[in-house]
Amino acid sequence: MLLKGKSIVVIGGTTGIGLAGAKAFVREGARVVVVGRSEESVTKARAALGKKGVAFSGDAMNPETAEKAIETAVKKFGALDGLYHVAGGSGRKMGDGPLHEITNEGWQYTLELNMTSVFYSNRAAARHFLAQKKAGVILNLGSILGMSPSPKYFSTHAYAAAKSSMIGFIKACAAYYAPQKIRFNLLVPALVDTPMSKRAMANDEIMRFIATKQPLDGGRVGAPEDLDLAAVFFMSDQSKFVTGQVLAVDGGWSVSEGQISR
Repeated sequence: MLLKGKSIVVIGGTTGIGLAGAKAFVREGARVVVVGRSEESVTKARAALGKKGVAFSGDAMNPETAEKAIETAVKKFGALDGLYHVAGGSGRKMGDGPLHEITNEGWQYTLELNMTSVFYSNRAAARHFLAQKKAGVILNLGSILGMSPSPKYFSTHAYAAAKSSMIGFIKACAAYYAPQKIRFNLLVPALVDTPMSKRAMANDEIMRFIATKQPLDGGRVGAPEDLDLAAVFFMSDQSKFVTGQVLAVDGGWSVSEGQISR
């Protein structure tokens, strides 16, 4: 029960990595407020979390969404102890791709979805912790593509820019807010079985590449639950002396060459 009595908001917490993390938080004794885009996913999240969770629909790119989630946590559970921002996604359909092919719309959309949304939620949480004069935890979800490119199969450069910018962002925030005991850290997954990864997982060539690029544990695609214990650690008092850190949970991606089909 590492999170007993804690109240945590998960932005992007009704599917995939976010929902897995929210369920892990509940198992460890926390109460959670989760936000997702679709009503269908919200309904499923409510059923999965039971009485220890509150779920509602909202757009992470709207600055009021995180504010509402925090207000809900305080009203329902009496406090906010941590924020886990998972929301984000591919801008490929909007025009992301290699630099010379990115459309203006693709660039703006991808950065808003993957970085501006983080700014909104992190700002809301930091303001709350400062106003309450209490310690707090802010954990964000990045991507291995922000640290370790894959030019043949994952050439979305606006997405990489957004995810890599999180590293500088959390380190600057961690340094600035350390005296107030507000901690910022970043989890970095590689290819994980989520709704966003369906394109890659349906491609046999990419899956052969992943078998060598993520060789740990048989060369498999990650499961959302693979990040659970790391998220619990960062949210718990076990990491109370840890801030500004970037942890890759990537199956070996960042240390493996990967075999490209010719």
